[in-house]
Amino acid sequence: MKLDFIDHSKLVPSKVNMRHGPKPPDVGDILPSIRKRGVIVPLIVRPQAGNDNGVHEIVAGRRRWTANAIALVEGIDHGPLPVAILDAGDDADAIEASLLENTRLDPDEVTRWETFARLVKEGRDIADISATFGIPELGVKRILALGNLLPRIRDLYRKEKINAATVRHLTLASKQQQKAWLALYDDDDAYCPTGQQLKAWLFGGQSIKVEHALFDVDASGLAIVADLFGEDRYFADADAFWTAQNAVIDARKEDYLDAGWFDVVIVPPGEYFYRYEFAKAPKRKGGRVYIDVRESGEVEVHEGYVTSKEAKRLERGEAIETGPKVPRPEVTSTMQTYINLHRHAAVRASLTRHPKVALRLMVAHVIVGSPLWTVKPEPQTARNDDVRESVETCRAETDFDAKRRAVLDLLGFSPEEPTVTGGNGDDFGLVGVFLRLLDVPDRAVMDVIVIVMGETLASGSAAIEAVGGEIGVDMARYWQADDAFFECVRDKEVLTRIVAEVAGEPVAAANAKEPGKVLKRIVRDHLEGANGRPKVEGWVPKWMAFPPATYTARGGVGTVAAHAKVLAARPDREPEPTGPGAVIALPAPAKAEPQEQPEREAA
Repeated sequence: MKLDFIDHSKLVPSKVNMRHGPKPPDVGDILPSIRKRGVIVPLIVRPQAGNDNGVHEIVAGRRRWTANAIALVEGIDHGPLPVAILDAGDDADAIEASLLENTRLDPDEVTRWETFARLVKEGRDIADISATFGIPELGVKRILALGNLLPRIRDLYRKEKINAATVRHLTLASKQQQKAWLALYDDDDAYCPTGQQLKAWLFGGQSIKVEHALFDVDASGLAIVADLFGEDRYFADADAFWTAQNAVIDARKEDYLDAGWFDVVIVPPGEYFYRYEFAKAPKRKGGRVYIDVRESGEVEVHEGYVTSKEAKRLERGEAIETGPKVPRPEVTSTMQTYINLHRHAAVRASLTRHPKVALRLMVAHVIVGSPLWTVKPEPQTARNDDVRESVETCRAETDFDAKRRAVLDLLGFSPEEPTVTGGNGDDFGLVGVFLRLLDVPDRAVMDVIVIVMGETLASGSAAIEAVGGEIGVDMARYWQADDAFFECVRDKEVLTRIVAEVAGEPVAAANAKEPGKVLKRIVRDHLEGANGRPKVEGWVPKWMAFPPATYTARGGVGTVAAHAKVLAARPDREPEPTGPGAVIALPAPAKAEPQEQPEREAA
């Protein structure tokens, strides 16, 4: 870098300048000084690439150059400007110089992100940027974390329409979640979570830090979401966390009992171990171990405590009722693990020769759940009351509910249960359903499968499109246009095309300029055969048919997008008889192990 003087006309703003943009910068604060004394602090410049006329780019100092231009127009000329000349072509150095020059102006975080991101692109690492600008590495990471956000969210933050806490939590969100949040933000009638409420929204009510895990997180394979604004990491699936965490808690309880403690109490989430309600007591006097499990995932162990009432009895020299000492198990926890794993291996190997039993076991797991199975019924939620009522009262739901009630009765459940699936995963319930399924024929098991699959089929998914196309769903059998449908249709172009479908192109062309209310009335009249219009039977809008289609070239129809995934997944040719996806017979039962009496089917 060398110092020199360059004429104002030979200087132009560089695109790497942090303040670069079409709008001239505000120079009101420095203009009086420039008028009186000229530019004193050197501008940072570099030779302009491809220019042999002595033109230099302004890397830092655009405001001083702009103020000097105004002074020149006013007839005030202090001569060539002082400059510090960088080597040509080093964008990273230029960007650093620009940012350092402008940090005194406290640029917003989004502007810093734009500049830091360019530095990273030019090969600077986080430690380098941290050392250059005197910002802790965590601070650099926080600014770079803004790159995980959609551009519109960054813009909202720049304009101070959302606060820092909201932005921090949005860095935890996937792009899809960010889009969903923006939809809520734009909907005046919807609740848009911010701050801590946003974190709960992202994690389904529970945000559990990785640091609270008692198990080996890396070995567990559980999905982790990093807080890019800080140093925290969270479990993406709270249910999966609790399955692993509870297994360790139960193991520690057994270890304490093995060590001779009379009792180990697990204080579940939602309840609290208030130390002031207890007093210390040694193991020999009946002290217990309390394992305090918090909703946050934290676990705190309190060894050697009794209740305050029991402590007073001990002070009077009275023994407390501890009950008989639990005898030491005849096997250690390690031996029990050994036994369990070998029996597990034997059962699943044998199960390969009993597919009908395996089928019933699988159905029981889907219905009840287990520590390894989490199946949730489709909630069928809708913010609009009319839409919700339309679905609840449609023929399809009525037909499905009738068959669901039959399955509930078959399984011994109350017919008033809202779903067959959605159990709490307890062993007793799982085994009970499994044993009951062993007593019913294959045809009845298939009826159960149909219901549990229907309940757990995700609305709007590609699976809906694949199944609907495969079995040839006739939407006209289950659906007719109702008030909720007409209330939802608001696009004028779409309405015109629907009129063309039910009334013909001449009618659509004649009413193209009519308001939506008129177009809807025409469609209703044709569907009802009212007001002298011929009745149209079995009409279904293109979006709802199998396969679905659009009315315009604009797209944006979820069913069509889902159907596209089905087309993309469809193989180009028929699979080989033993290839992937082919249906092959299971091997015959081995003679070494006789076939179990199957399902106790009726002859």
